[in-house]
Amino acid sequence: MLKFKILLLILTGLMQRAIKKNPKAAAHAQGQNLVFQIQTTSGQGRYYVVKNQRVRSYAGHSDKADFTLTFSSAKKGFAVLSAKDSMGAFLKAVGSQDLTISGDYAAVMWFQGLVAYV
Repeated sequence: MLKFKILLLILTGLMQRAIKKNPKAAAHAQGQNLVFQIQTTSGQGRYYVVKNQRVRSYAGHSDKADFTLTFSSAKKGFAVLSAKDSMGAFLKAVGSQDLTISGDYAAVMWFQGLVAYV
């Protein structure tokens, strides 16, 4: 569980660094204003606020999340989020129901696009 929590915290910095250092990532983030959360079914997780080309994260849950990624366990979440083939791992987890997505699917696709720059 600790690895998952640390990864979620580090993810904030990785996304922010991509936006600052990569013009394509900056263009991808331009004009975005959304909130999303990544959590486990047991409730462990963080929520992220993307606004003005900045990414910030907070412990806990948000009632205003545009989408939520819920993993069956911290171990599965860590495996998917740290996989080299992130899109393949993401799709496999959805298929096996180790990952449940709720909310705006267009925003999820935007997130996948940003993570590709990380």
